[in-house]
Amino acid sequence: MTPPHTFAGKVALVTGGASGIGAAVVRRLDAEGCAVVVVADVDGERAAHVARSCRSARPERVDVSESAGVEAALDRAVADHGHVDVVVHAAGVDDPESKAAIARSHETQGPVDVLRGFSDASWRRLMEVNLDGTFNVLRAAARVMVPQGHGAIVTVSSSAAFDTLVGYGPYAASKAGAQALSQAAAKELAAFGVRLNVVAPGPVDTPMAGRTPAGLRRAMTAPGVRGYASPEEIADNICYLAGPGAANVVGAVLLSNGGRFTA
Repeated sequence: MTPPHTFAGKVALVTGGASGIGAAVVRRLDAEGCAVVVVADVDGERAAHVARSCRSARPERVDVSESAGVEAALDRAVADHGHVDVVVHAAGVDDPESKAAIARSHETQGPVDVLRGFSDASWRRLMEVNLDGTFNVLRAAARVMVPQGHGAIVTVSSSAAFDTLVGYGPYAASKAGAQALSQAAAKELAAFGVRLNVVAPGPVDTPMAGRTPAGLRRAMTAPGVRGYASPEEIADNICYLAGPGAANVVGAVLLSNGGRFTA
């Protein structure tokens, strides 16, 4: 838990802020004193709903796969408030095509057969949101934070980038690419006073996880480890990395997977 008022007076922008981990981060930043939290999400109506539940939040419709929109959102935040201190990139999509194929293999007790039939459209969607979106957000954040000489960025990866399920390769590839990009950017931005770190969750009880087939959901919960994390638990990790308590932490990947594996 971050102490009260850790983010007093700070301006933050959270992508994917309308649901799941992103919404939990918005509420935590608001509770910890942020002057402004921009709830950036492709679903503008849900972003507005989350913003109304907070003291300091305002919604903004942003599709992270569109670089111009991401740039405009960061530029508006600077124009309106003078600076952006924290950027949390929680926007992302899962892979329903692979999940369905894996679930079928569990039902039939046959081998997983994803790669041969995986569609171009599903591949492009994963890369456009999870990988291109991360690049768009990091570049836009760097463009506003480097001139001001400070800032904290946290991106959300996945434990699948280290230890993926059989058949879940496309999603893992999108997250592994985003994670490598984040770590390289962290080394680059540190020279300008900007800290960048990564959180890699295991299964989290979000609306996205709720769409996971029941059999696959059971398979992702191994004996001897914690069950699905709550969004609020991952928000704790993110806000630690974004806060002053992590001043000496740069380019780290915080595994938050309940003990499923270590790296």
